[in-house]
Amino acid sequence: MSPFYQIPYYPAFDRMTPEAAAVAFERLLPEAHAALEALERDNTPSWDGLMRPLHDACHPLFDAWGLLAHMLSVMNSDAWRAVQERLQPAVVAFGLRASQSPALYAALLALREADRRDPATLGPVRRRILDRAIQDAQLAGVGLAPDKQARFNAIQVELAQLATVFRNHVLDATKAFALTLRAPEEAAGLPPALLAVTAQAAREAGEASATAEAGPWRITLDTAVYAPFMMHSRNRAAREALYRAFVTRASSGPSDNTPLIERSLTLRRELAALLGYPTFADLSLASKTAREVGAVDDLLRRLADASSAAGHAEAEALLAFAHASGFAEPALQPWDVAFWAERQRESRYAYSDEELSRYFLFPRVLEGLFALAERLFGIVIRPADGEAPVWHPDVRFFRVADSDGTPLACFFLDPYSRPETKSGGAWMNDFRTRDRRPDGTVTLPMALLVCNQSVPVGDSPPVMRFSEVHTLFHEFGHALQHMLTAVDDPQASGVNGVEWDAIEIASQFMENWCYDRATLQGLSRHAETGETLPDTLFDKLLAAKNYRAATALRRQLYFAGTDMDLYARYPRPEWSDADAVKRANAATYAPIPLLPEDRFLCSFSHIFSGAYAAGYYSYKWSEVRSADCFAAFEEAGLDDERAVRTTGRRLRDTLLALGGGTDPSEVFRQFRGRDPSVGALLRHNGLTP
Repeated sequence: MSPFYQIPYYPAFDRMTPEAAAVAFERLLPEAHAALEALERDNTPSWDGLMRPLHDACHPLFDAWGLLAHMLSVMNSDAWRAVQERLQPAVVAFGLRASQSPALYAALLALREADRRDPATLGPVRRRILDRAIQDAQLAGVGLAPDKQARFNAIQVELAQLATVFRNHVLDATKAFALTLRAPEEAAGLPPALLAVTAQAAREAGEASATAEAGPWRITLDTAVYAPFMMHSRNRAAREALYRAFVTRASSGPSDNTPLIERSLTLRRELAALLGYPTFADLSLASKTAREVGAVDDLLRRLADASSAAGHAEAEALLAFAHASGFAEPALQPWDVAFWAERQRESRYAYSDEELSRYFLFPRVLEGLFALAERLFGIVIRPADGEAPVWHPDVRFFRVADSDGTPLACFFLDPYSRPETKSGGAWMNDFRTRDRRPDGTVTLPMALLVCNQSVPVGDSPPVMRFSEVHTLFHEFGHALQHMLTAVDDPQASGVNGVEWDAIEIASQFMENWCYDRATLQGLSRHAETGETLPDTLFDKLLAAKNYRAATALRRQLYFAGTDMDLYARYPRPEWSDADAVKRANAATYAPIPLLPEDRFLCSFSHIFSGAYAAGYYSYKWSEVRSADCFAAFEEAGLDDERAVRTTGRRLRDTLLALGGGTDPSEVFRQFRGRDPSVGALLRHNGLTP
């Protein structure tokens, strides 16, 4: 039987193939349609008579589709692309069919009316689920006239196809470029770990004799290579070549995303108009906590005002430092910034990124992360490798239990970069969701964590850059919210049903612990000496925490402002195309002018192939709340173990437990006792005392 059909609790990842997916969907699609039709004919306005069977009718197909999408993102190939492209229109059509069913929509309204007559019918969690289901149906076009609904559906299918092509173009363009350095002086400044990785890449590309010491070295656009190369390479010409390739990814040739961008924007404007919204941003925000474009604009404006002077000062200080260090050009170019910023940071705080990374051995970091989770939330995490199938030999498997031994969840972790087959970035997929069946049996959550950290080469220790530790903590925060849920209904369990601009709160909260002395020293072990991170180095790291923080904040405002302008205000006479919108925002927020050929939008996957269209602001919107959550621990006393555990338990019982079953604003108030304030975020960024 296909591993995509009647999926067991532990999916057979090791047997998943594109061919097996195709076979499964030949049965899954007609079965899903038949189940939906049966429910349309026979339902009752109750939870067990409508909401439960509606979920059961859809989830076998959607679970299989989620696994197919997962395999495409971690084991990408032409065969996986082909089957996904072939099946996607039918899967999208089924989702629209379910959302647009007049019979089921009438049943949802009847259930709402029954609950209004007797509030005991549902209760607050299920009432919120029902309200969201009704809104989702309305935003899916259930009320449109047949001709408009047909057009709406055609747009949705095309947008899904465009998103897939966009993502594949970025992956292809990233893989297509490589810069080979052959002379040792060309690789000057690169840390040993990067030399080893790029020499191995050269060997895999046919340079059989490549070594870390003598080269050649193959430099790619994979983030695990690109980021440290731009920070450390003394080869300015190579940095320029790499930077130009990076900012022009997927902007020409067969992988050109330029026409896809304009087409996506046009289609989303049309989609909004069909539903009666003035812009796509208004449509997007209708189901988010911000609600209105003005609320987003206000947050971005407040953060821009708070960071403007500091951002300009940081840019001027960096240029002055570069000049004092021998840089002869009148201004820094974009490919100079990361290099000189790292030199300035080393000079100010007397440590290097490479030196710091020697203290972060991947296995030890995991142990420390799990110890923090035990400390804060009273859970136990243990390795369970070999107890469930995996999709790649690098993948680890873990089980999560409560402090009394009660099983809570499990998760997979795919840590290392695989630029040939794995999408860039990092993410958490919520495959299994907590679900209490009518017979009382409970399905426990399962999370799939994917990162792209540096690959250890040969016998070299598996060290992590501090930014990679940061990323791991972030993604684990998502997983914690998914796994520690106390909601039994899958529509609101874990991260399900959480408004998108609140989904980053738990993940960004966990990032704060990367700067907690006990946590960081607890997870550190020097690769050679076994020494714990010394107080002197931690103090330097803490002092450097807000190094160029205003610049980093304004970079996020640049992304968020571009996104909101594209979806709330474009087109305008002063903007000839989408790229002009980006350039206008860069002029406002970026310290260095963009290159004329900069085509960053062509790889801005978040808003063109991800879920952040008119939603990139969510990172800062959530960070205001996550910083305020961490401030509760600061106020309780980070050195007071009892207070930390008590506050952590309260956070578990609110933010992590309540999932999508409670409005995020109410969740925050339950934890903090008040509404969120921007003050903690500004303080954590060094922008206020």
